[in-house]
Amino acid sequence: MYNYYPFVNYPFPYAFDEMEPYIDIQTMYLHMTRHLQAYVDNLNRILKPYPQWQRVPLEAMLSDITALPEEIQTPVKNNGGGVYNHRFFFAGMMNSGQQPAGRLSRQIDEQYGGLSNFYVKWKKAAMSVFGSGYAWLVMDGEQNLEIITTANQDTPLAYRLTPVMTIDVWEHAYYLKHKNRRSDYIDDWFRVVNWRRAEALFDEAARSAGD
Repeated sequence: MYNYYPFVNYPFPYAFDEMEPYIDIQTMYLHMTRHLQAYVDNLNRILKPYPQWQRVPLEAMLSDITALPEEIQTPVKNNGGGVYNHRFFFAGMMNSGQQPAGRLSRQIDEQYGGLSNFYVKWKKAAMSVFGSGYAWLVMDGEQNLEIITTANQDTPLAYRLTPVMTIDVWEHAYYLKHKNRRSDYIDDWFRVVNWRRAEALFDEAARSAGD
């Protein structure tokens, strides 16, 4: 029910202080209850006059934004992307000291030569985002992993890529604790990756692709 109009800011399965000491409680609270909520409210306001789009899943709208009425394409891309990206980001964290395993771990080893080498490329991508945006680990149509970046609230869905994990590098994601030190934030965020979720998404995408 959360994936359709009227959208709601659904509760996440952890407390605001769960990511301490890596991501502080105040940042998590404001990020979830203010920033994400604003995108939810804006998206509902935009779609209210368009009942024909209110039963279309969010992912479907973001995957084919040009199918929407022209006057709401950009607002839905920006605000719908804000909802999708933030939900994906928050769901992708768990403060439990996990390491990748299974098929995803093997794919990382094969393509990047291990987790340490992967992280070098991941951090370089996250640092390269100019201004606001995200770095993503995605699976392409050939079932290969790719590290990509998106600006603002753009999503990989528009490029027919399957997201596996993401880091939000908008300043509001880290400024209260890390100030302007994006590099330190990326290091801390990597300590709270929910690798079990990333593995599940990767496995599901591989099965859907016919593997």
